[in-house]
Amino acid sequence: MKRGIETLRQRLWLPAVLLTAAAVAMPAMAQTPVPPQQLDQLVKRIALYPDPLLAQVLTASTFWDMIPEAAAWANQHSMLHGDQLAAAIDEDRLPWDPSVLALLPFPQVLNMMAGDPGWTGALGNAVLVQRPDVMDAVQRMREVAYRYRYIVTGPYERVVYEPGGIEILPVGSLYYVPTYDPYVVFAPPRPGFFVGGAIHFGGGIAIGAGFAPFGWRAPLLDWHARNIIIDNHPWVRSWATRGNYVHPYAVPRGHFEGPRVEHHEVRREERHER
Repeated sequence: MKRGIETLRQRLWLPAVLLTAAAVAMPAMAQTPVPPQQLDQLVKRIALYPDPLLAQVLTASTFWDMIPEAAAWANQHSMLHGDQLAAAIDEDRLPWDPSVLALLPFPQVLNMMAGDPGWTGALGNAVLVQRPDVMDAVQRMREVAYRYRYIVTGPYERVVYEPGGIEILPVGSLYYVPTYDPYVVFAPPRPGFFVGGAIHFGGGIAIGAGFAPFGWRAPLLDWHARNIIIDNHPWVRSWATRGNYVHPYAVPRGHFEGPRVEHHEVRREERHER
């Protein structure tokens, strides 16, 4: 067990160092708009996520310094799901922003963000500086994928097309994270290529009532107004307010300070095994 934890620490050390360097450089990037073509490249890897999950990724990216530790915690607790996972978050008194806590049921998403800190920081900067432009870039990418029939309504997602606002919504109560190659799904398909096999989906992830304090009460993207909506309120954190912005979550959650102590049942079992 000790060897496994040391391996995990070593694996996370380099991304953490890189993210620290990115955070130091980030003030120089602040309030520097990114041109549309670069925004298109920036959002490609997440543009086809279901809208509620994409809303959480966009907001969490603005807390890029919290992502590596959150990814490590999510990996260590990947055996927990739903309300059991939500209870562990409270028991461990995790101090991160609710938008980051909202992604703990999705370790693969957090791992992607932690593994590429430069990308995460750039996305967060863009969301803080030019949120409507980021959402426009997502729509441009979705238009391309929709045109070539890469995104269609099926068992894993529901695609709703309206001019200027393609929605991708979960089917039922489960969220499926799409995995795809941006070089494939945002380009014309080759002759004979099976379009239906370009996007893969993992197992469905349930978000229970225990995640209400983390903004999972109907998060959505208002494509016409270009707003991120969390708990029926536009999420308006910016560079100017990033130090003191507190979003009006429908279910307030206490802010925990100081070192966290893991003491729930799963963690006690792991310590006993050592």
